[in-house]
Amino acid sequence: MPETVLIINTGNTSTKVGLYTDGKADDVTVIRHDDAELARFALVNDQKEFRQSLVLDYLKSRNLDAGSLAAVAARGGILRPMESGTYLVNEAMIRDLIEARRGFHASHLSAQIGYSIAQKGNIKCYIVDPITVDEFDPVARVSGHQAFSREMRTHALNLKAVAKRFAREIGRPYTDLNLVVVHLGTGVSVSVHHQGRMVDAMDPCQEGAFSLDRAGGLPILQVARHITENRMEYDAFSRMVFGEGGVYSYLNTRDFKQVTRRFHENDGAAVEIVHALVYQIAKEVGALSTVVYGKLDAILLTGGMAYQEYFTDLIKRRVAFLAPVHCYPGEDEIQALAEGVFRILNREEKALQY
Repeated sequence: MPETVLIINTGNTSTKVGLYTDGKADDVTVIRHDDAELARFALVNDQKEFRQSLVLDYLKSRNLDAGSLAAVAARGGILRPMESGTYLVNEAMIRDLIEARRGFHASHLSAQIGYSIAQKGNIKCYIVDPITVDEFDPVARVSGHQAFSREMRTHALNLKAVAKRFAREIGRPYTDLNLVVVHLGTGVSVSVHHQGRMVDAMDPCQEGAFSLDRAGGLPILQVARHITENRMEYDAFSRMVFGEGGVYSYLNTRDFKQVTRRFHENDGAAVEIVHALVYQIAKEVGALSTVVYGKLDAILLTGGMAYQEYFTDLIKRRVAFLAPVHCYPGEDEIQALAEGVFRILNREEKALQY
């Protein structure tokens, strides 16, 4: 009997849903959310019922309900550090996603929505390669002060999927390659892959290049002075640099299409910020190339911003001397989620427990 899996991937500016039957895509739909639509919700968790209603409407439009599904696959959020793989969603995971002690992210809604729908249909919900997949080499954990330790929090699902896709296309094992993979989305993740492991990466929540709504790495003493002088609580400062930082703080938009339009209209502010973004991304690519002693097989650019050829061309101009650059616009995340769950349904792998 055919098995159909519902895929849910909630991002800061979109809710992506898809249906896969026996491993093949039936449909993938992207529901866009503009800034005004989400501004009425104070917290990420407050968006759950709104976004869940959109997913249920999507199912209804295809004459499906939870009981007709084999499973639900959801994007993972900011959980504890975890090994790469497919995990069964349980109450402990949902509690951690709601409490968000490690930080808020729109992806936290995916498993919450998926788990609710799965319970309605008496089926299981899974996540695959969550944001907190951690394959750091020990030396990469050292932060510069013993009170702090670097953590790996990235767009792991897409980074891993694109790296493996590139390996398949060139007919070489992923475990043989040295790659720098860059996810160009609302958040920018820059990662280096060595022999099948993502051994270092820039956490877009708190280091590296800024992005559409994240500040990236900031001058730490200025940050300390700002917090102290303004007597800021942690949550307020967190929102300032994650959600209201980056391009948004300069241009008052998270929509890269708007930024691109302003860039091509020679809007001075937009031109400056786009070039600054390219500059910072290229610096991180160069920095991570040193992890593998500069012996890179390729640099891969992916994510929504990679659809803008002028933008990827600007990055290529700065980094092409390091290795050949290949573009994979968009995301492989929906496909990667489906593949991870079908490996469980087909008994090719066992689900990991959270």
